Order: sequence, then C-alpha cells, then structure tokens
Amino acid sequence: MISPAQLKALIAPYRHAMADFDRDTVQSVIASLFAPDAMLRLCHPFGDVDDLLEDCLAPLHAAMPDLERRDMIVMAGTTPEGQDWIGCMGQYMGSFLAPFLGIPPTGHMAHMRYHEYFRVTDGRITEMQAIWDIPELMMQARAWPMAPQLGAFLATPAPMSGDGLAVAGDGQKALEHVIAMLTDLCKYPSNPDPAVMQLDRYWHPRFNWYGPAGIGTSRGISGFRNWHQGPFLRGMPDRKLDAMGDLKSHWIGEGDYVCETGWPNMRLTVTGDGWMGIAPGGQEILLRSLDFWRCEGDLIRENWVLVDLLDAYRQLGVDVLARMREFNKARVPGAIPLPDWRHA
Repeated sequence: MISPAQLKALIAPYRHAMADFDRDTVQSVIASLFAPDAMLRLCHPFGDVDDLLEDCLAPLHAAMPDLERRDMIVMAGTTPEGQDWIGCMGQYMGSFLAPFLGIPPTGHMAHMRYHEYFRVTDGRITEMQAIWDIPELMMQARAWPMAPQLGAFLATPAPMSGDGLAVAGDGQKALEHVIAMLTDLCKYPSNPDPAVMQLDRYWHPRFNWYGPAGIGTSRGISGFRNWHQGPFLRGMPDRKLDAMGDLKSHWIGEGDYVCETGWPNMRLTVTGDGWMGIAPGGQEILLRSLDFWRCEGDLIRENWVLVDLLDAYRQLGVDVLARMREFNKARVPGAIPLPDWRHA
C-alpha cells in the first residue's frame, strides 16, 4: 500500500508538465508515468483511447496554443477494495483560437472543467477515467445546441476553504457521511415524501452543487431541488447508484474530502419529462459521474459533479456534436488569427 502523499508525488510531474503545456515534456512524462497497456477511458466523443497525447491532449492544445492546466483539488488514497487512486479536479484554460471537436473558437480565454482519476499499480498509472466538460466550451462559444440549462453557468471555483491542493488526514468520517447521504437519497422517489432523504441532516444550508454544463450550478437545498434533483428524478425515477448495490464505483476519503469514480455508476430509465428537455422514450441509459465532496464540520458544503452528458445523449440516439455543426453552418470555420500585440 502506498500513502496518499506518495501517490500525489507520483502524479506531480504530470501535473507540472501540463500546467504550462509543452508537447515534448508532456510526451516524456506520459511515457515514464503511464504503463504501456494502461486503460485510458475518456468521455464522449473520445471513448477508450490508445494515445492520450495524440488522441486527446494534442487536439486541445491545437485549439488553445497557450493551454494550461489549473488543478484545484488533488486527493489520493486506497479504496476499501485495496486499489490506489488519485483524483484531480480543475480547469483547462487558454486562448480559444482554433476549433476543438468542431466547437467554433471564441478568440478569447476559455475554460473547461475536468475531473480526472488515475489508478496506480506498482508505481505506474494503469487506468485513467476522465470527464471533460465539453458542453462548457460550447456554451462559451454560443454553440450549445440542446435545451438551456436550469442551473447557473459559471467557471467552477476552487474549494471555499482554499485547501484543495493540501488535502490530508483520515477521511473515513467524511466518506461515511457521503455514503449515508446517498443511501438516504435513494429512498426517494420510491417513497414519494422528499423528507425521507433527510437533506437537512447531510447538507449545509448554504451548500454549492457544481453540476456539469447542461445542468448547471445550484445553491442550497432549494436550488438543488429546483434546478437539478427535481427534474432529474421526474425524468428518471428508477435511478440506481452503486451505493445501492449493482454498479461499481471506487471511493476515497481524505481529510474533509471524498471522491468517487465509476465507469459507469448509475443506471436509469428515461420514463418521465423534465430532464434537460429530453422526451420520455423509455430508454435505459448508463451514466458516468465523477464526483468530489467537501465536508465542513458534519455537513457537506460543496459538491463538484461531472456527468458524461454527451455520452448520455449518444445512448438516446442524439449526436450533440453533429447537431452543433448543423446549428453553426453559417459561422466562418477555422482558426482566429489573433493579431500580435506589437503590430495590432
């Protein structure tokens, strides 16, 4: 078993190389850190890839030539099953000067949240699970082709406590709190009384729920119920989580923080109206959700959630990127030739 501090030291060269993206340095670090047969699992449209640099990072760097990685949470530990994982949350940022996955550039600084998890075996990364908030870039480019989100749109902040890069300590209490919260959460809506979830018992009255673009951010229990949970459960009231038994996630608790990665970790059937404007067609879908929680005292104060929404739409027969291209046929394609300031 390797300590959380040792796991964080192991991932540090990758984080530092990505902070000021240099292709050669990133390529060298990936070659030394990742096992040759590592499973690289990324969100739609990437899927499982063979080459993290060529398939994913290089296209993003081409779109943002001054690309930088800004970690806001880094935590690590050993799961109850004995696996060593590292979880990172942050923003990819840079000048959005060329198309990315067909998303038209803005010519301005842009941000895209990521939740990235790395499994470590014998000192090498043997698995990566990552969701990038690609719809967040679409919204900044005014190219989101689906229903407007109910929650607020904002660049997701770092933890209010300011300690996201210095997480340390025994996280068992926080982990047990989050698991208990999810267990009670799943009692609704089979029991139609919202009180069965005991939300006041688990959540701070001023908690922030940072959802993915397409759903948005909410504040407090009222905001959470109105802008996310209510529509979500009206659309898919039969949702099942790994905490309820039949799906598998990996859990880490460290200090006041908890993280979970599952690929996938939710099974749901779209039987009702209300979730992101999707018609109730009776389709079963599997959702990938990579999450972070921060507890304050005995309550959850912040929750960062990324769901692979583009993959959810794919399972429902909707190609969001193709729909985006249809919406943007009248826009001039290609890169934005931003003038050099010395000659502007």
